[in-house]
Amino acid sequence: MSSCSQWTDGDLILVCHLQPKASKSEFAGRHGDAIKVRIQAPPVDGKANAELIKFLAKQFAVSKSAINIISGELNRHKRVKITSPEKIPEALNGLLEQ
Repeated sequence: MSSCSQWTDGDLILVCHLQPKASKSEFAGRHGDAIKVRIQAPPVDGKANAELIKFLAKQFAVSKSAINIISGELNRHKRVKITSPEKIPEALNGLLEQ
């Protein structure tokens, strides 16, 4: 794993750079020491954060309650905790190995 992620007691801490109002929700490469995540929702009233949680839950095969934004709630740069992820998305494996 790289500086954009860290394992702690079976949980994954992921550093994300969020790009709201994208054409589709997807992992989009690296942005410095973070994984760039494009999200369809606008950054209004927590919609982008809610969409990020939904997207990550689907990608890691966990419930939405297993995703927690640790820091950056009101910022594009976020630290997200994923509790006991069931799988690592193939797109993310490639990004973490760079």
